[in-house]
This record gives sequence, C-alpha cells and structure tokens, in this order.
Amino acid sequence: MEKEVTKKTSKIDPKTKIVAGYMAYILEHGQEPASIFKFAKELKMKEEDFYNYYTSFEAIKSAVWEQLFDRTIVNVESQEVYTSYSSREKLLSFLFTWIEELKKNRSYLLVLYGSKKDLKGLLPSEVKVFKGMFKDFANEIILAGKETEEIADRPVITDRYDDALWLQVWFVFQFWLKDTSPAFEKTDAAIEKSVNLAFDLMGKSALDTFIDFAKFLYQQK
Repeated sequence: MEKEVTKKTSKIDPKTKIVAGYMAYILEHGQEPASIFKFAKELKMKEEDFYNYYTSFEAIKSAVWEQLFDRTIVNVESQEVYTSYSSREKLLSFLFTWIEELKKNRSYLLVLYGSKKDLKGLLPSEVKVFKGMFKDFANEIILAGKETEEIADRPVITDRYDDALWLQVWFVFQFWLKDTSPAFEKTDAAIEKSVNLAFDLMGKSALDTFIDFAKFLYQQK
C-alpha cells in the first residue's frame, strides 16, 4: 500500500523575513536601503503591510540586538552547570557566548558600527532595548552575588552596579569590533580581565573590612 505524501508548505514569519532581508541588504550593499518603500518592494511586500511589523529601519536594527541577547541567554542557560556558577562566572559565560553570537554577524555589525567614531559617545538608539535587557540580567546576577556575599552591598553605589556592568559590555563590543587577533583571542583576554576587575571592585575589600571594624569600635563607646 502506497503512503500518501503530503506536502507541507512552511510560511516564513513576516518579521523574520524582514529582519533577514534587511541584514542581507546591508551585507550586499554596505548601507541601508534608500527608503522603506524601496525595501518593502524588494521583499515583495506592500509598504502598508511592512508597517504592521516594523515602523522604521531603527526598529529592525533593534530587533537584531534583541535576537543577539535572546540567543545568548538561551545558550548559556542550556548549560547544565550554569545554575551552579557564581555571579562572576555567569557574567563571563554570558560575554563569551555573546561574542560567539556576534561572530556570526560580524560583517553586518562592522558595516553599521565598525567605522563609527561616535560609539564612545551617545549610545545608538537601536541598542537601548538590548541595554535594558542586559541590565535586567545583570541585576539578577548582582542580587545573587549579594546573597552569597560575592558582591558587597554598599549604600548608593550598589544601585549603580548594573550601569557599571553595562559599560563593561559596551567596552567589550567596541574592543571586539577593532580586534584583529587570531580567533579574537585579545577580546577573550579583555573579557576575562575586565570581568575579574569588576568583581574584585564589587567584592568586599580591605576598605570595607576597615569600615566595618571602625563602625564596631564606634558602637562600643
């Protein structure tokens, strides 16, 4: 008896089609499309249909950054040992995994950000959603670090730890864009050294011990 073969037609999600098409255009032309109208036409979409998913090229670029974050988190959390990691190790795992995701899209990222001299100034608007997502992640590992006393809980300063870790992430991105070493080994070294420095600074130091002791002596009066 012959088995019936049913053909399955898989329809590409329009948002996925738009993002993939945009990235392909950037890679092929080295610049953004001239207009939404022309880009939608190239995708064989009506301009009004395009706006049901994205309202600007900036929104598409923001979606790319969100994907980079989501894929990184999925990969790090799929590791069985991840839950047993210290906060320091979780940040290291995030950054090393994130760089692997960046590598897959290096040509695209270089076109958009490689020649820009203003990356040290104002943050590109399309990166702001990624920044928020990262800071939520950073606050989770900071909270865990405070509970295990890996991170010192300091008045006022503690509330800015997430900003400090974000600056570190943006530093790593800029460093990686300019890195020409084999397998980006200098970026790996920069990640390890910068994360270790950050956690050494956030950890309990000799100064904290001295202050605690001074407070104890004062309370004994």
